[in-house]
Amino acid sequence: MQVPEHAAPASDASALEHLLFALKHEELDLQAAILALKKIDPVPLVEQFSQATSSSYLQQACFLWEIANQQTLNAPPAKGATKPLFDPNLFLTGPSSKYTRWRVDFNGIGSLQYSPTVRLTPEIKALLAEDTLGQAREFIQSMDPDMVERAVRWAYLSETEGSYAIEREAPTGNRTEAFAKLLARAHEEILLTEEYLVELQNLTVQSAMDQAVEYRNQQNWLRRDSSITYVPPAPEHLLPVMEGLLTLANQKDNGIHPLVLGSLVSFGFVFAHPFMDGNGRLSRFLFHKIACRNANLPNGLVLPISTAMARHEGHYLRALKSFSAPARDLWTVAKVSDLEYDCAFEGSPEIYHFWDATQCVQFGLEMAKEALQRDLHEEVHFLGRFDRVYSRLNKAIDMNNNLMNLIARLLVQNDGALSISKRKMFIAKGCTEELLNEAEQIAQEALNEESPD
Repeated sequence: MQVPEHAAPASDASALEHLLFALKHEELDLQAAILALKKIDPVPLVEQFSQATSSSYLQQACFLWEIANQQTLNAPPAKGATKPLFDPNLFLTGPSSKYTRWRVDFNGIGSLQYSPTVRLTPEIKALLAEDTLGQAREFIQSMDPDMVERAVRWAYLSETEGSYAIEREAPTGNRTEAFAKLLARAHEEILLTEEYLVELQNLTVQSAMDQAVEYRNQQNWLRRDSSITYVPPAPEHLLPVMEGLLTLANQKDNGIHPLVLGSLVSFGFVFAHPFMDGNGRLSRFLFHKIACRNANLPNGLVLPISTAMARHEGHYLRALKSFSAPARDLWTVAKVSDLEYDCAFEGSPEIYHFWDATQCVQFGLEMAKEALQRDLHEEVHFLGRFDRVYSRLNKAIDMNNNLMNLIARLLVQNDGALSISKRKMFIAKGCTEELLNEAEQIAQEALNEESPD
């Protein structure tokens, strides 16, 4: 923010003066305020407040000082009306908790121990107005139960493949089955706890050596090529972060949009990285876990957000880096061996408790919208076309069911035509050229007809 030189604090002004100026003239940066107040002497703060006990900016400063330092200031009671800490016109907010001592209404997301902030940008406003979950409900209600069941099965498979694709892995049969079982638990009505997360981590990790029994007790890091790109909180700082995150995740009826809360919990989990393995897939599962609380998603259905995310890897990385890059700068990392690094934290652990989640939430909302409007819609459209082609083929051609299923699927995928390589494959399986030509003609006629829906 640019201000006239005469209005800005002097170059030799104290840190307290700069903080009070920021609280008065700028949007609240909770993390910056907390970090600054950890270094501010309480004596001049109390002195200024005692002379202006109705000043909302001094009230906020005192309130945040006690959070930052976990101490109680010896100051007279505040006067005047209670005011919200976050301007609801500028931020997404949570349930209101009034702190009459400082005349502050804490309306942040989460708690005084863990509170990510989300700026109410024009992009986020527009995405929330689209009501993706409401659209999902209407779309599902327009389908017959059999189609819904098939869409659910496809969503599990697509989400599994997408989640592994993000990590540049191809799931084996066992891994696919394990992750599908995990997705099926997204609708479970159960509190998130360390024990429950350990159980879920064991489902996502196949190797017994990598299966956790508790949160990690050693340092981990994220590496890209030969560089360490992110370092999660140290083991001694991890538990308070996870306690705050799970308190947020377990809140119900808190007025926070399910897709917003799902994004916060998903990204917050991956930033905490509480296990040595399986954090990425588990973080994306947690998005579904939170979103599936909403009655608009029928039991069993998940939006295949990982499929959408895999198409937008660069955007996903930018969202991650909105927090991970500045956090990485607070660590000194020295290579010990190809597999071992010495990591020394030079910052304050509060950065993992109070972080700006704006880009992460926007990304989560965008991917949910795309998962519904592109992926789920396209798959249901594909299934409808497949049914028409398969039904016509089944009536006209005598063929093994598995072979007919495959031919029908390939014909729909390729607009009623078989590629040269696929024709050779089917001929090798005993099909004649005449039969394949007939199948193509039947498929093209079926696909050219108007869909009954």
